[in-house]
Amino acid sequence: MSQFELAPAAQQWTNVVLIWLGFGILAGLLAKALIPGREPAGAVGTLVVGVMGSFVGPLGLSLLMGSRDFNPISPLGLLASVGGAIVLLVAYRGIGVYRAMQEADDEEDAQEDLQ
Repeated sequence: MSQFELAPAAQQWTNVVLIWLGFGILAGLLAKALIPGREPAGAVGTLVVGVMGSFVGPLGLSLLMGSRDFNPISPLGLLASVGGAIVLLVAYRGIGVYRAMQEADDEEDAQEDLQ
C-alpha cells in the first residue's frame, strides 16, 4: 500500500496555506470576541473576515513600519491580524446596516407609490 506524498515544494505550500488559515481563523475568533454581535453571514462570515484580516492587518502594519523583514506569523503579526479583522468586521457590519437602511427606504417608497 503506497502513501500519498506530495513533492517537497507542494508540501511546503500546503503547510503555508494551512498555517495562514489557522492563523486567520484564530484572528477572526479573537476579533469576534472583542467585538461581539450578530453577523449576517454567521460563523463562516466571521472566519472569512478573520482570514482576510490576517492578510490586511500585517500588510498595513508592514507598510506603516516601512520594513520588509516583518514576520506576520508572530505575536505582533497576530495583533495586526486581529486589528485587520476588527476593521473588516466593523466595515462588514456597516455595509449590512447601510443595506438594511436602503431596503427600508425602498419599502417606504413602494408603500407611498401604492397610496
